Amino acid sequence: MADDVQVSERLTIPAAELAWRFSRSSGPGGQGVNTTDSRVELSWDLAGSELLPAALRERAVERLGARLVNGVLTVTASEHRSQLRNREAAAARLAGIVAGAIAAPPRARRATRPSRGAVERRIADKKRRSQTKRNRRADSD
Repeated sequence: MADDVQVSERLTIPAAELAWRFSRSSGPGGQGVNTTDSRVELSWDLAGSELLPAALRERAVERLGARLVNGVLTVTASEHRSQLRNREAAAARLAGIVAGAIAAPPRARRATRPSRGAVERRIADKKRRSQTKRNRRADSD
C-alpha cells in the first residue's frame, strides 16, 4: 500500500519521499499480538523535499518546528488492530498536519469599537442587575 499521500487538490506527497516503519503495537490484543507489527510510523523529510515551493516549505518548517527532528516529520498510528488501517490513519494524519502547516495565515482582525447604542444597553443592563442585587439585601437601617 505504498501509495502517494494526497494533502490537497494541488499537493500530493509521492510514495518515493515517504518512509514507513512498522513495529509491535502496545496494549491488549489477541493471539497474534506478539507476532503482528501493526504500529505504523510514517516519516517525510519536509526540509529536504523539493515538492513544496520555498515559501511554503519555510512556513511549514516554522509552524512545525517542535515536531520536526532534523527536518523530518514523523507521525505514528497504533489505534487500530490491523496494519492496513493504521497505515491509512497515519497517511491521513500526515496529510492533515501538512495541510495545516502550509495553510495561509488568517487575515488580521480589524479593530472595531462598539456602537454607542451597544455601550448604553450594556450600562443599562449593569444598572438593572445591580439594582436587582441591591433589592435582595436585608436593610440594616
